[in-house]
Amino acid sequence: MPSARDIMTGSAECVSTSATLVEAARKMRELDVGALPICGEDNRLAGVLTDRDIVVKCVAESGDPASTKVADLAEGKPVTIGADDPVEDVLRTMTQHGVRRLPVIDGHQLVGIVSQADVAKNLPEDKVGDLVEAISSAPASR
Repeated sequence: MPSARDIMTGSAECVSTSATLVEAARKMRELDVGALPICGEDNRLAGVLTDRDIVVKCVAESGDPASTKVADLAEGKPVTIGADDPVEDVLRTMTQHGVRRLPVIDGHQLVGIVSQADVAKNLPEDKVGDLVEAISSAPASR
C-alpha cells in the first residue's frame, strides 16, 4: 500500500501568516494552484488558504484583500496527514474532515500536499467514489 509521501505533490510552497491576501492570490496565480499552506514565522503549518477563502471570507464581506493578512483567515488547527501514513488513512482523514487537500507532515516539517485527485489516481474506484461523495456533501468552505 502506498503512503502519503508516495502520492503527494512535493515541494509545497507556504504563504506567510504576515502576507496580505493580495500577495497570497498572486502566489497562487504564479504557482497555478487554488490553495496554499499557511506557515507562521516559525515555519510551522498554521492552516491552508484557498482562493475560495479569499473570495468568500474577504471580498464578499467587503474586506480589503490588500490590507487583510493571511493570518486573519487561518482558523484552528489544520488537518494534516503523516508522510508515512498509508493512502487508506489519507482517504479516511479526507472523508472524516470533508477536505479536498491535506498537508503532508514529516515530524513538524511540511513536505507536500495530497489532493483529492492524487488519491483518485491511487485507490480503487469504489473507494474514490466514497471520498467524492463524502467531500461533496461537506460544507463548501473546504
